[in-house]
Formats: sequence, C-alpha cells, structure tokens
Amino acid sequence: MERDELECFLLLADELHFGRTADRMRLSRARVSQLIQRLERRVGAPLFIRTSRRVALTSLGRQLRADLEPHHRAIAAALERAAATARGIESVLHVGFSNPLTGEIVMKATEALRASHPGLAVEICEVPLSDPYGQLRNGEFDVQLTEFPVEEADLGAGPALLAEERVLAIAAGHPLAGRDAVSPEDLADVTLLTIAGDVPEYWLEHHVPSHTPLGRPIARGPGVTNMQEALMLAAAGKGALLAPAHTGTYYARPGVAYVPFTDAEPVGYGMVWRAGDDTGAIEAFTRTAREVARDVAQGDPRSAVPVGV
Repeated sequence: MERDELECFLLLADELHFGRTADRMRLSRARVSQLIQRLERRVGAPLFIRTSRRVALTSLGRQLRADLEPHHRAIAAALERAAATARGIESVLHVGFSNPLTGEIVMKATEALRASHPGLAVEICEVPLSDPYGQLRNGEFDVQLTEFPVEEADLGAGPALLAEERVLAIAAGHPLAGRDAVSPEDLADVTLLTIAGDVPEYWLEHHVPSHTPLGRPIARGPGVTNMQEALMLAAAGKGALLAPAHTGTYYARPGVAYVPFTDAEPVGYGMVWRAGDDTGAIEAFTRTAREVARDVAQGDPRSAVPVGV
C-alpha cells in the first residue's frame, strides 16, 4: 500500500465525504477517487459504499480501518519523535575534538548551547590521533571538530571555522631550535615523527610531508599514537613534529623547542559528520562552534584566524 493511498483511505473513512477529504489532502476530488479506486483494486473488493447521498464503509472497509489505524498512529508518532530529535529538541549529541584548541571551542560551544537549546545534551571526548575518523564512523561521535583536509567519501564536512599557523617541535639542542623560523625546505634536514594507526595517506602527507616543495626527501622517523609520546621522542632527539601553533602553549615542556613554521599552509579546522547525518542538532552545534571559533581567534590573533565567519 502506498502512503498516499493509506492516508486517503483513513481520511475518507473519517470524513465519509470526498470533498472534505480532498480539502484536507489538498487534492482534487478526482484524485481522491483515483486513490481509493487504486486501493480497492489492490485489495480486490470495495471499501466504500458510494451513493448520490452518502459515503459509507463496507464491512471490509471497517475491518481494514481497524487494522491500519494503530499502525498509522505509531508511524506518525515515530516520525514526530525523529523530527524532534533532528531539531535538537530532545537528544544527546556526542562531539569529538582533536586537540586542546578544538577542545576549548567544543567546550565553550557546549556551554553556549545550554541556554539556546536546553533540551540538547552534549557529551564530548577526544579524537585519537592514530584513528581520526574511526569513532565517528562507528557512531561513538555524531560530529567532531578536527583538522582538515578531510577527503572521505562517507563523511561530510562544513567549511573551515578557523586556521592556525604551525610550528616545528624539535629537540632544544638541535641546530634548528635556535632559529627564528624554519621553512618547508628546512624539513629536508630533520627526521619527522610519523603517525601510526588508521590514518589516510593524504592526511598523513599533509601533516607529515614526505618531500619538500622542491622535491627533496624528508625522512620519517618512529610512529606515534599521541602527543605526549611524540614530545617525549622529540625531546630525546628521535625526530621532530609539525604541530599547530597552540601546541607550544598547551604542551610546554623541558627539552622541546617550538620554532615557527613559515611559508606553509596553516592548519584548518572544521566540523565533520557522517554523510547524510547532518541533523538539526549538528547544525545547531556547528553554528555555535562557528561563533565560538571567531571569538577564540580574535582573542589570540597571532596563532589562529577565523575562516568564513
């Protein structure tokens, strides 16, 4: 049974009048008659008695109405619950963040949403460095604020909310540690720590390039799975790490120098979700995160700038 046939049958069974049924469905009387006739052909017997004076249900029609109405009400209620959840009225949104800066934005957006969307509960958790999209894909996160680029066919992404310059985290005793800045060509003289885990190759190449812009090879060192492990190896002289500029503030530690990385593309950040799952709750969180990102960037313009806000 088609949905329009079902709705037409139940409305006509209620109104017992083709004109009023047509008005409620915003259809012509002829179209209502066609739908009922199509359903009767599908069933194989008349569902209504039609005369010039009245419309009445046949016994088969009364039976079908009694069987269908509870299911129709249940479907309508389920759709309404889904719509309410999509609007963010009553739902729990699980949000991931990839580093301290994105965590700060996510936390501030969560606080702001408590006032504007009191029915929307937000739970947050850090995205593993070694598996940037796995928890999003398996449903542990509904959306996450993470580094770009994102080129996954099954994931959707909004525009970049902010961008941040990068630094080279390197052993304090390394010759480059005393420089005012390093360039992409200087990376040919270091070994870069790589990321171990389920990391797309394009993502790895963006964050841990294998060649300089002029084509000189960049050595790749040990693989790491988290920032603390990376900085421990950097301090020990086992390799250097390209990191967002805020890393020097949040992860200041003896033995590691943070040297500005110039003439290179900054790190962009944006919201990412499963393709097709951009619900009202996700849209509300993204709007709020965009406003927070603008405020965060304006509060520290040396390291981060708003993008498209």
